[in-house]
Amino acid sequence: MQAAGMSGRIPQAFIDELLARADIIEVLGSRLQLKKAGREYKALCPFHSEKTPSFTISPDKGFYHCFGCGAHGTALGFLMEHDRLPFVEAVEELAGMVGLEVPREDSPAARVQRSHHELLAQAARIYRELLKDSAEAVGYFKGRGIDGPTAARFHLGYAPDAWDTIQQRLGGGPDAEQALLDVGLLTENERGRRYDRFRGRVMFPIRDLRGRVIGFGARVLGAGEPKYLNSPETPVFHKGRELYGLYEARQALRQITRLVVVEGYMDVIGLARHGIAYAVATLGTATTSEQLARLFRVTDEVVFCFDGDRAGRAAAWRALENALPEAREGRQIGFLFLPEGEDPDSLVAREGANAFEARLSQVQPLSDFLVERLAQAVDTSTVDGRARLAEQARPLLARLPAGVYRELLLEKLAGTVGLGAARLEKLLAAGDPRAGSAPADPRPPARARPRSGRASLVRQALLRLLHCPRAALEGPDPDFLATLDRPGAALLRAVIEDIRAHPQLTPAMLLEHWREHPEGRHLGRLLDTELLVDDDAAAEEYRDIMQRLAVDARRARIEQLSARSGALEEAEKAELRALIAASGR
Repeated sequence: MQAAGMSGRIPQAFIDELLARADIIEVLGSRLQLKKAGREYKALCPFHSEKTPSFTISPDKGFYHCFGCGAHGTALGFLMEHDRLPFVEAVEELAGMVGLEVPREDSPAARVQRSHHELLAQAARIYRELLKDSAEAVGYFKGRGIDGPTAARFHLGYAPDAWDTIQQRLGGGPDAEQALLDVGLLTENERGRRYDRFRGRVMFPIRDLRGRVIGFGARVLGAGEPKYLNSPETPVFHKGRELYGLYEARQALRQITRLVVVEGYMDVIGLARHGIAYAVATLGTATTSEQLARLFRVTDEVVFCFDGDRAGRAAAWRALENALPEAREGRQIGFLFLPEGEDPDSLVAREGANAFEARLSQVQPLSDFLVERLAQAVDTSTVDGRARLAEQARPLLARLPAGVYRELLLEKLAGTVGLGAARLEKLLAAGDPRAGSAPADPRPPARARPRSGRASLVRQALLRLLHCPRAALEGPDPDFLATLDRPGAALLRAVIEDIRAHPQLTPAMLLEHWREHPEGRHLGRLLDTELLVDDDAAAEEYRDIMQRLAVDARRARIEQLSARSGALEEAEKAELRALIAASGR
């Protein structure tokens, strides 16, 4: 298992070395106030509000766990969650803390991707140079209030109204032209003729979180359609994942307490020009769940800013629908509606930054906007109208994750409908606003402290391996697990084989090996379970459990072969005799 980097793959062996060198107490202690508690350390959990510390760090296992909210992970996982860093950036941050340089394993795909980034970076430099020579393009930006430092910060450029500017400068043969076509700098007509995609437009380079150019937005100068043109989807550019201005915001601000989502590139730049450096824009589409997840890795407050007209409110409603799965306690989602005919760029230019930020302090919370919008469509003074409102709310509430936020929104909706929250919950859960049944439990199971009640033998073996990986080096050969018909047997065998292939694995390293695997989350929850024995006892218990599983597997195979005793081949008969002898029958 290896960790994918954007310009190559980070070897798993390096991740192991990184976790071996990193002191989780030092890493977390640089961000939290830790107190020693026996062999462990405690702190107030940074992922939920609490007055009594329930956040525990085990330096021996390189693992943290909160018994209050269920948060858990390694030093690497903590940097991802606490500092809201993507995986590669978190690796680089941790490597910097321990004085290591992150290696990359090259591959043909990585080399192609790197060449795409280089081509786009070259194109961005060309467009920036050409901007200086275009009085029309410079005049456009100056007319919008954009000064030189702001243009330089966003790497603004200009594509002349010619068919082959980029083709002439970066082409030079069929392969080079194909690469330009692949990254969206050229386009091709039905007759196979290739030419520049962007012509006669001011250019807005779109950069990823690492500052690499991945695509362009472009606005036509003068008359022409379309007014705005984006790069097409390419191997390095996916408009549903990226946000314009997010890289620039992270460069400008060390701590981002709020992000404002606006509709246009010039809105982002105009706000930044006036000192509001925390605006981002979607790329011509409604805000997607992937974009929202990315926003909430950076901040806990997101404000959608729209025109107050009908189209703006319709766009806000689409944003609300997509935001619901990300709405949970500790996060704030709000909506700011501007006066009709105004956009953030024009409004901040007219009112100034202070007045615009004063508007941001008066945003409408998601819950208020949701209930208000639903109530506008019905007559809440009638029973039928309130029942219809509740029915319209059902699919929206279903998209909310279970938890405190959902319960509070349910209470607010219940007040509008004129029912108690518990009664409304029953009606909504029943599938019919006039029916009644037991409500779904709104409490998130993942938040509860794991229980250590009687579990399957497979689960017990996994639990001991996660706390004491070296036990796998001493237990029986796991091949028998391939024929054991029990849930989790295949996972147990794979974990054992992983440990045997990497004998120095610690619990933290083992978790990172399985980060991208579908079962990785399950293993993380298992490690949350407290094991009330030391490592030597855990290893002994593991060996005993594996012996019992091996006996069960042998019995099952004997029963299977015995049921077919009259139709066994010679090899199967020999296997049956050996199994019976081994079982002592």
